[in-house]
Amino acid sequence: MSTDGWLADTRTSYDTVAACYTDQVRDLLDRTPYERAVLTLFAELVGATGGGPVADVGCGSGRITAHLHGLGVDAFGIDLSPAMIELARRDHPGLRFEVGSMTDLDLPDASVAGLVAWYSLIHLPDEEVGPVLAHFRRVVRPGGPLLLAFHVGDGSRLKTQGYGGHPMKVHIHLRRPGRLAEWLEGAGFAVEAQLTLRSAESALGGILFARCPTDANEDRI
Repeated sequence: MSTDGWLADTRTSYDTVAACYTDQVRDLLDRTPYERAVLTLFAELVGATGGGPVADVGCGSGRITAHLHGLGVDAFGIDLSPAMIELARRDHPGLRFEVGSMTDLDLPDASVAGLVAWYSLIHLPDEEVGPVLAHFRRVVRPGGPLLLAFHVGDGSRLKTQGYGGHPMKVHIHLRRPGRLAEWLEGAGFAVEAQLTLRSAESALGGILFARCPTDANEDRI
């Protein structure tokens, strides 16, 4: 599968379902207390390192970006789908949203205090995960936290319909926490915590906290 092919399919699919997707997930955090607790912890970790801009990569229509902002985080969103970004700007005026791809993250080195990828790695083919995490490592400043959420399991499936019955063409990749932890460590992150949970967000979701090491942390054993 070429990079251009799956990226184009993902962009087109989410452009197509953007309005229905936004309506369906708008209040999802109201029904997911464990996820809210995870995001609160992430906000606290960002604050403990001095704060600063935080990237929500694969932000969709901006619900996680807005929630983090409500927790006092200087969060901004990036998404592949122009239609999603348009809805994010409409629903969350005053917050920063940009069209962009995690495969070619247009952010300066060490420019963000933290980064969230909330169920946004699920469409990445295996061969793209390492390079994307290397981009994350490049843009997160030393000491900054990384939060990943993903669907736990094995294998992949092709999703051809969703969110209001509209046509889609995206692969959903399920992964084990240990595998993603290995990829994170290979990209230079220090994995600090992992957990799984069941909620309205995912039949079995995975959460990984990692940190971009400082020189001192890199020497720690």
